[in-house]
Amino acid sequence: MLNPNLDEIQLTKEEYERYSRHIILPEVGLEGQKRLKAASILCIGTGGLGAPLLLYLAAAGVGRIGIVDFDVVDSSNLHRQVIHGTSWVGKPKIESAKSRVLEINPNCQVDLYETRLSSENALDLIAPYDIVVDGTDNFPTRYLVNDACVLLNKPNVYGSIFRFEGQATVFNYKGGPNYRDLYPEPPPPGMVPSCAEGGVLGVLCGIIGTIQATEAIKIILDQGNTLNGRLLLYNALEMKFRELKLRPNPVRPVIEKLIDYEEFCGIPQAKAEEEKRQMEMQEMTVQDLKDLLDGGAKDFVLLDVRNPNEYEIARIPGSVLVPLPDIERGEGINQVKELLNGHRLIAHCKMGGRSAKALSILKEAGIEGTNLKGGILAWSREIDPSVPEY
Repeated sequence: MLNPNLDEIQLTKEEYERYSRHIILPEVGLEGQKRLKAASILCIGTGGLGAPLLLYLAAAGVGRIGIVDFDVVDSSNLHRQVIHGTSWVGKPKIESAKSRVLEINPNCQVDLYETRLSSENALDLIAPYDIVVDGTDNFPTRYLVNDACVLLNKPNVYGSIFRFEGQATVFNYKGGPNYRDLYPEPPPPGMVPSCAEGGVLGVLCGIIGTIQATEAIKIILDQGNTLNGRLLLYNALEMKFRELKLRPNPVRPVIEKLIDYEEFCGIPQAKAEEEKRQMEMQEMTVQDLKDLLDGGAKDFVLLDVRNPNEYEIARIPGSVLVPLPDIERGEGINQVKELLNGHRLIAHCKMGGRSAKALSILKEAGIEGTNLKGGILAWSREIDPSVPEY
């Protein structure tokens, strides 16, 4: 309740002690701490952003916290998703998050929704909460969260991260802009690499997630100047913040209902094109490649199109690195032609997607090749476990 009946909210002796450093702040005080206790926040995702913001929302004394996630903890999460621990690897993230939240503050009510947010359930999940905090990492869900918040008139505290850069703002608050004012149209599928492909600095998640938690708390307290109408941009490598003004677009389409956001973002079309491309493309399994290597075959070039730092982490014996960006720019095409010298081409990446893209570009240049199905991850899991997974 952003406007609760504070006479009905009481703090225990333990809570007075727990929140004493809050309560002595004039901008918070006893009234503000009661507001926090009466408030409810729904966090979409317990990943890089959700992890730190959940910790601080719980510690601040937010009375009810809802968590939406359907993923399990993976060891690759642990460098940035600080709410999870090693003992939780392979277990549901929402259970790990709840355990940690209650360890920090047993006074919190924690509601778990182990499901994928969709157009069918978003309104029902969001409706009971005062504020939504978006910790997701894909465009369809961001548009879905935005539109549901607009329809329900809920503030949407937004953040995103990639490599060394992050951004944060508050959408749909006091007549301010929403996500569609920042991104009227989604980018083409595959245009923006995921963190799994591009990487992310772990502590960046803590900075942006904590900013989101700060904004949510300020909304509850009705104190300070929120990021409503302002997009905060942060570059960790340069240690610089800058700010862009955001305004509602007077001619933006009216949001009247939730739609198919996968289709809106072009995901099914991209998948269909990818499936068609793969059907037309020659593929081989990692076992097929192993048989070639074990048989001493010398009539092929094994092309690795990952980034140089990935090549340093793990490589298949005999592979030659020509990064996909070089092939996209054209300079790598001549390099591949020189490498082949009449030999056949086998290409691989981490999981098979980037190498398929590289082969499509090379095909247009007159170079045919075979894609290694599953990439180096399949090689590590099925052929050589000593090759690190990342």
